Amino acid sequence: MFENLVEILKANPRKIVYTEGTDARILESAARLKKEGFLTPVLVGNVEAVKAAAAKGGFDIEGLEILDPATYEGMDEMVDKMVELRKGKMTPEDCRANLLKGNYFGTMLVKMGVADALLGGATYSTADTVRPALQLVKTRKGANLVSSCFILVRQDEIICMGDCAINIAYEDKVDKEGNVTLTAAEQLAEVAIETAKTAKVFGIEPKVAMLSYSTKGSGKGANVDLVRNATAIAKEKAPNLAIDGEMQFDAAVSPVVGQLKFPGSPVAGYANTFIFPEIQSGNIGYKIAQRLGGFAAFGPILQGLNAPINDLSRGCDAEEVYQMSIITAALV
Repeated sequence: MFENLVEILKANPRKIVYTEGTDARILESAARLKKEGFLTPVLVGNVEAVKAAAAKGGFDIEGLEILDPATYEGMDEMVDKMVELRKGKMTPEDCRANLLKGNYFGTMLVKMGVADALLGGATYSTADTVRPALQLVKTRKGANLVSSCFILVRQDEIICMGDCAINIAYEDKVDKEGNVTLTAAEQLAEVAIETAKTAKVFGIEPKVAMLSYSTKGSGKGANVDLVRNATAIAKEKAPNLAIDGEMQFDAAVSPVVGQLKFPGSPVAGYANTFIFPEIQSGNIGYKIAQRLGGFAAFGPILQGLNAPINDLSRGCDAEEVYQMSIITAALV
């Protein structure tokens, strides 16, 4: 998988900004990428502090761009742009204060085209990585929400699971008058379609299973209705996508069980892209695959934003930073 992504990056030179430039794991990954030459790292932080941290770890970052929010020449322009983006919700003083933080500064570098992608979260929380992205980069045209997926790899097998990290549950969105502007089923359908798109980037020809505790009407309840309705919406919006549901996990992965419970389905028994009805089952599901199934898990990969911005686990190591850097930049 990574060989294919590296070839994409060799053909399309890209810059990735790291919001935590003094972190040893970031520096080790940046030094490796510098040596290999197919992706250009940009480090955020005090120049002397970043160089000192690199020297302490023995990481060669000579020649890499280091941008310090406190001395950045384009800060005034950046502040003005952020004020415009926040539409009166933040004063210029508030914007300047936030832009002194690596997460906001790095996000604005992407917004203003200085970098193509961002990777953060080695020390920041997921919320502190996602919040600036939502406020500044925002969702792309046609997207109603940000979601996530994980790519899971075991030898030559690659599967995709979403959403396991962002959307806690799906509920109808209403305006101030109480009118429904976006149903829960429409949101889940969007997650399914976006996850299928991400799967394709990683060489997966998606067969999407909309997971539930019910298979084709075997169970009842609001959660089953949600998945069933979302499946119908996704089929209507993406008629060429192989997607089916609602179905239980055994029906999704076992041809015998799948075709018995869901005869004639092009997905049942052959699924490689799995959509969970809420975050709890999604988070549990991908971690079971990782810890008991022997899959390596990459993500969360954020979907629906105007630019690739991804979040690291604070428990990550340098190898994970390196791998997520390649994944993030390849999504540009």
